[in-house]
Amino acid sequence: MKLEDRKEFFRRLQAIDPHPTTELEYRSTFELLIAVILSAQATDVSVNLATRRLFKLANTPKAMLELGEDRLRDYIKTIGLFNSKASNVIATCKILLENHAGEVPADRVALEALPGVGRKTANVILNTAFGQPTMAVDTHIFRVANRTGLALGKTPLVVERKLLKSVPKEYLLNAHHWLILHGRYVCKARTPNCPECIVRDLCRTGKQQGF
Repeated sequence: MKLEDRKEFFRRLQAIDPHPTTELEYRSTFELLIAVILSAQATDVSVNLATRRLFKLANTPKAMLELGEDRLRDYIKTIGLFNSKASNVIATCKILLENHAGEVPADRVALEALPGVGRKTANVILNTAFGQPTMAVDTHIFRVANRTGLALGKTPLVVERKLLKSVPKEYLLNAHHWLILHGRYVCKARTPNCPECIVRDLCRTGKQQGF
């Protein structure tokens, strides 16, 4: 996609959503971290339903440890992979208290050292909580990047690196959220809503289909 098309692509997404953010509900960086850990292979809706109850009781590393792994499982048992996620959350809370004074680190290496935190999760935290221009490539971003021609790649890491180079700098901070939301509600996996897409004339697939 040409530079002028990339700028127009994000200008339009910005116009309809000037201040995009995650759909996960949180009130602190710690709550965001836990919500993102829980969101792996789960919907934001299912995570929010669980954390609305959980965070009323435990919204700090210390409180989560006091809650304990068994009781934590009861709060998140409606979320996929809840057994391993409960274990990871408790282990993460221990590390936060022992190594980071109970605070979530604003450092990729430190974040990825936490149980249940991979590159994608770390990117979400760095972007959403700490305002760093990262690109957390999930299935939505991976699909949108390849379909539109913004960044072609066979792996999330390749797409991430290409997006960081191809997204105009003035849009990079929020591009992660715009692309996720566009993939979730418009450029859907099985039934993309191309006729209603505001960037269809800039999209590689849209052009191929005559939009």
